[in-house]
Amino acid sequence: MKRLLSACALLSLLAGCASTDTIDPHGYDKTGTASYYGAKHHGKRTASGERFNQHGLTAAHRQLPFGTRVKITNLNNDRSCVVRINDRGPYSRGRLIDVSREAAEQLGMLRSGTAKVRVQALDD
Repeated sequence: MKRLLSACALLSLLAGCASTDTIDPHGYDKTGTASYYGAKHHGKRTASGERFNQHGLTAAHRQLPFGTRVKITNLNNDRSCVVRINDRGPYSRGRLIDVSREAAEQLGMLRSGTAKVRVQALDD
């Protein structure tokens, strides 16, 4: 019984920390730091419920709705790609977005691991 109460308390605490406030993507245009995640998370479930594919063009954002397509431009080299939001994060302070390994490769940020980027929501 004690374990059950402890587990419930932990789940309640974690649920309270999770941000479920989504924002209207129309006109979204922000600049910040991007990072990427890859092999360690490959095949694991994302917050949207789908499995993470490091070879896909997807990203994690704290507030943009799942399914939102965004154009990400690396401001250091002007390379860009379009990704779909399918996860929540990043959980590192000071980061705007986490992209898949494939997106990081297209953006030319694999070696550095992070890049200053512009994130623009696309209207479909």
